[in-house]
Amino acid sequence: MVKTVRLTTGEAIVKFLTKQYIYVDGEEIKFVEGVMNIFGHGNVLGLGEGLSKYQKELKTIQGKNEQGMAHTAIGFSKQSLRKKIFAVTSSVGPGSANLVTAAGTASANHIPVLFLPGDTFATRQPDPVLQQIEDPQSIGTTTNDALKPLSRYFDRITRPEQIMSALIRAFEVMTNPQTAGPVTIALSQDVQGEAFDFPETFFDKRIHYVDRLEPSNRSIEAAIEVLKTAEKPLLIVGGGAKYSEAQHEIEQLIDNHHIPMAETQAGKSTIAASHPLNLGGLGVTGNLAANIYAKDADVIVGIGTRYSDFTTSSKTAINFDSAKIINMNVNRVDAYKLDAIQVVGDAKVSISRLRQQLNNHQYDIEDTVRDVKQEWNNERNRLANIDINDTDYAPEIATHFDKEKLKRYVTSLQTELPQTNALIEVNNSIDHDAIIVAAAGSLPGDLERLWETDTFNTYNMEYGYSTMGYEIGAAVGAKISEPNKEVYALVGDGSFLMLHSELITALQYNYKINIILFDNSGFGCINNLQMDNGSDSFCTEFTDMNGDILNVDYKKVAEGYGAVTYKVNDVNALATAIAEAKKEAKSTLIEVKTLPKTMTAGYESFWNVGVSEHSDKQAVQEAFSNKAEIMKISKHY
Repeated sequence: MVKTVRLTTGEAIVKFLTKQYIYVDGEEIKFVEGVMNIFGHGNVLGLGEGLSKYQKELKTIQGKNEQGMAHTAIGFSKQSLRKKIFAVTSSVGPGSANLVTAAGTASANHIPVLFLPGDTFATRQPDPVLQQIEDPQSIGTTTNDALKPLSRYFDRITRPEQIMSALIRAFEVMTNPQTAGPVTIALSQDVQGEAFDFPETFFDKRIHYVDRLEPSNRSIEAAIEVLKTAEKPLLIVGGGAKYSEAQHEIEQLIDNHHIPMAETQAGKSTIAASHPLNLGGLGVTGNLAANIYAKDADVIVGIGTRYSDFTTSSKTAINFDSAKIINMNVNRVDAYKLDAIQVVGDAKVSISRLRQQLNNHQYDIEDTVRDVKQEWNNERNRLANIDINDTDYAPEIATHFDKEKLKRYVTSLQTELPQTNALIEVNNSIDHDAIIVAAAGSLPGDLERLWETDTFNTYNMEYGYSTMGYEIGAAVGAKISEPNKEVYALVGDGSFLMLHSELITALQYNYKINIILFDNSGFGCINNLQMDNGSDSFCTEFTDMNGDILNVDYKKVAEGYGAVTYKVNDVNALATAIAEAKKEAKSTLIEVKTLPKTMTAGYESFWNVGVSEHSDKQAVQEAFSNKAEIMKISKHY
């Protein structure tokens, strides 16, 4: 006879979470680190009561905003290379609606996270309940249905016994590298409190084995045949290479065969920036070296990349008339992109197989790589030392600013500090193994171009979904994952205003993070996009009704929360603040006043954006004409 244990559905879910493990390369790891929560009437009495009984087995962390705490869970899993997760629970209604943005973030970036939002009553008594939207087409539709298209797996629990199949399916999805992403299990609030006699075996320790997917011999042979015809090959290292921990295999490949590489936002910090064959970031946010080399590359080997629009410069970074593409990816859909030769398999295994079969084949490209890297290094040195008063040395200032407007910003923000100078100073000042977290705005472009690190997995960038507000919550998650390292959230003022609630969580639970806030009083990235395509500056700068530039005291905001704070407007003060912040035991915020229009521009790249086809503005007409000319020669796959 099957032995059973009587538990509420809420407690059974929590008990199951404590028993899940993942097994990778001989290492067994507890998969669920904890549960982020904001309790409401739809989850506090069911799942919340269950959680209260397992506080020693699971970290239980109170969030301050549903989207923010979900970003913490995403940042944690990303920093943990998808080997660990947090679950996230909210009430139905506004609480679960706030999870939608985070679900999109996790889905676009292939990051596993378990959403456990409350739901309306399965019995439909009472009805309608608080926070029920009452869709006239179906009484069964709730706010949680908004999470369906963003979840890799979605289920709604209306009976206690349903969790037994739903949870097993959920963990299969989250621990599978091919399907990893957000899972939503919507929990009817009455069912959470219902008791059921669950089989004891359901709560046995469960190990999810992640076996590395072997590519077929046929696909490796096809890749080798093409690669041996190359004269200027290029590897593109994506996030899948990092999650596979294929860094050593990639290093051996590029060292032994003299193949240069470029990196995506997700792939950055897989291979040391100082490696002589690492060209750096590729594409719209890429640098001069990678973008120049990629245009003439004749064989491209994509490793764990989904080829976002930014990576391919809207499919203009690569010469499709002459280049052949090989894609190594555990996800078959991504392997098919750009009409490539598909090598469907784990990145680490696939690269190892490729390297072995290339034998002693080498490419003569060191001189070319050295030259383009030197050209970029010269430009990076210039960007580290911009003087806004020297328009010959800083032509971007003269292009975007008339003298009167520049003077207004200097006076209002009380700074002459360019963003590039500040960012490179941060790069020079923090510890070599410190982790940076960033997302959205102009900082991702500056960071992919300018940031240099030789320490694996220290670049936690969310640019798959470009989610403003990710930075601070995710920095808390990264700190939970790597408690012995300094963690820095690099954030613009626009993104800080979107969402910084989890700074309170960092202070509350003593997860020390350092926020470096670049304040240029506006949505600078989008202002650039407007003006670079012929439009006037409109509704993207932070000005009052009189047109005066806002000068917000973000230092004071963070002080009110209890953080240690600094305000700087030159590189020397910034270096001093970073040195002081390292000594602090609790979270810090460094407000850096920077001038707009002092971020990096594009280098030999194109971004296909929706320029107006008809306009009475000559500048817009020219922008559309320029785009049309580029589109004539671009290829689409």
